[in-house]
Amino acid sequence: MNAPFRPSLAAVRATSLAEVDEVRRIEAFVAGHPDATPFHRPAWLLAAARGTGNRARAVLLERGWELTGYLPLLEVHSPLFGGMLASSGFGVGGGILLAGGEDAGPLFAALEELALRLSCPAAELRGGPLPEGRAGWKVRFDSHCGFVTPLAADDEAQLLAIPRKQRAEVRKGLGTDLTVEIGRGEADRADHYAVYAESVRNLGTPVFPRRLFAEVLDAFGEDADILTVRHKGAPVASVLSLYHRGAVMPYWGGGTMGARRLRANDRMYFELMLHARRRGCLAFDFGRSKTGSGAYEFKRNWGFDPQPLGYASWTAPGQPARDADPTSNRHAARIALWKRLPLAVANLAGPIISRGLA
Repeated sequence: MNAPFRPSLAAVRATSLAEVDEVRRIEAFVAGHPDATPFHRPAWLLAAARGTGNRARAVLLERGWELTGYLPLLEVHSPLFGGMLASSGFGVGGGILLAGGEDAGPLFAALEELALRLSCPAAELRGGPLPEGRAGWKVRFDSHCGFVTPLAADDEAQLLAIPRKQRAEVRKGLGTDLTVEIGRGEADRADHYAVYAESVRNLGTPVFPRRLFAEVLDAFGEDADILTVRHKGAPVASVLSLYHRGAVMPYWGGGTMGARRLRANDRMYFELMLHARRRGCLAFDFGRSKTGSGAYEFKRNWGFDPQPLGYASWTAPGQPARDADPTSNRHAARIALWKRLPLAVANLAGPIISRGLA
């Protein structure tokens, strides 16, 4: 029996994800790829584009009708931070997906060409094959870490799996007058946004547009939900989570000023672990954190082992490197000022600024 014919020449092309059939074709490729993340999905790109006013794009590697390589991109333009192509925008994962035997080189070259054509002097790859040694690129494995661990078999085992010191904090949260609600409706969305907006203002970070959260929830359907912890009826901690291949990812979460005293955040993450197991999840993906940061240490306190992540950034010839890092000295004064803003002002100005952060 003859082997199926496979064209010897690969072709690269860019697409705007405007055609439904093309989106379905890419979704199928992502669904069948072992290294795919939620942020590779066209559903994520299109939701992020609608929610922030940016533009979804992709670069495809094809052999005849066969899709053998895929690079998801969000085109972002910001008066403060400049233009960039991010893979994937507003996500912590992304990068190139390849069929077996393919070379990432043509996709790196196509990304650089597309960035120049779109007046984007910067590009980022968050995972996948990385262009180590390629001119114009900086590859790092020391900037961020990911945190994933298996879920336990039952509620008691889950509690005992948490290290003793952090388990004591969870027990305090369990003993406090708190209630937990899970949903996707308008009330859930409003309460989540109110809590999240206050949380990031307190950290000195502009809040994302509310529409971004709504678009992601609508695009992911049952693969996304909101868990909210209440004290005397008022929301004090809330998290929007994604579900992907048997893992839960608490993605956008935070708490009010009173949450720490109530141990509401500790209760929130523990309840999410229980909820995720009940809906069939096997792993808890705590997402990424900057190496050595407070969030990094918080996740280690829960018993998660940090795993270095590979990221790459490209800067066009003759252009300064893009700096949107909130820990950068350049932004320290701005962050300090943002923390002092009235919440109403921060919520009004934040979405305008954060559209360019990606």
